[in-house]
Amino acid sequence: MRNTPPSALQGLRVIEMGQLIAGPFAGKTLGEFGADVIKIEAPGAGDPLRNWRLIKDGTSVWWQVQSRNKRSIALDLRSVEGQDIARKLILETDVLIENFSPGTLEGWGMGYEALSKLNPGLVMLRISGYGQTGPYRDLPGFGAIGEAMGGLRHLTGEPGRVPVRCGISIGDTLAALHGTIGILTALYHRKVNGGQGQVIDVALNEAVFNVMESLIPEYSATGVVREAAGSALPGIAPSNAYRCVDGYVLIAGNGDSIFKRLMQTIGRDDLGGDPDLADNAGRVARVAELDTAIEAPGQRRNRSNRCSNGCARHACPPARSTPRRTSPRTRTTGHAT
Repeated sequence: MRNTPPSALQGLRVIEMGQLIAGPFAGKTLGEFGADVIKIEAPGAGDPLRNWRLIKDGTSVWWQVQSRNKRSIALDLRSVEGQDIARKLILETDVLIENFSPGTLEGWGMGYEALSKLNPGLVMLRISGYGQTGPYRDLPGFGAIGEAMGGLRHLTGEPGRVPVRCGISIGDTLAALHGTIGILTALYHRKVNGGQGQVIDVALNEAVFNVMESLIPEYSATGVVREAAGSALPGIAPSNAYRCVDGYVLIAGNGDSIFKRLMQTIGRDDLGGDPDLADNAGRVARVAELDTAIEAPGQRRNRSNRCSNGCARHACPPARSTPRRTSPRTRTTGHAT
């Protein structure tokens, strides 16, 4: 039998008090690396996510994804008895995750100041719409609003049309990942700097804002406000969705050497060898010309035919129009990507 090495977070105890998306995603992520995650749910219906979206065998498929590698207990945190049980659990806990409205735990006598007296090494992740302090702290916060406040919804969609969402709860997920990074950083700090815990305060809108790349510095430096650009990536070329007979194919040929190989693949060596197109700045200046050249061959082919020749020669992933159960990496490594 092969000896399996211990998981990276084996022995780490996590209490998850959140529900729905952001807090539970952080707990799920820690659990995937071996942490012992105990999820506290309200008695009765439990986490509302149990009934969201598609249901299989009486339970949401999304719930099954979000709650893997966890143990669940039913506990009424509004009751004195439930709060006492929670405190006893927290005494032996490394990490507490919660995404209630700011002030909720304080109202139950379970704010960080109170809990850290019981467990000085406790690391507490708090995820909310606008953070635990500030003028918006008491406003309801949801991922969609965080995406708008953080700037993402301004950029999604076609120019001049209604902003669209990306199809998943990306704002909640970004907040959860920022929280997870904060937890791991705080645990390291606790280990090397004296054993004290701390609070990680994550706001949905700030987590989204943090991935907005150079939007604000660009405006500060040049006065340019970036707008929605559909499937293109402004300032990077060529990178777009190109029409084929049966739909679209996504092509990112923005690396200098990749661009040359792309031009060879579509039979445009004249563009690939043009010195004015040797770097990104030159290609951005002629992006409309490049998009037209790239799209022209695809209008006579379907997606799979268009990709097959170039993929075979340049080791690119093949086109996919339907979900697969696993990716090639999953099948070879055993890890989901």
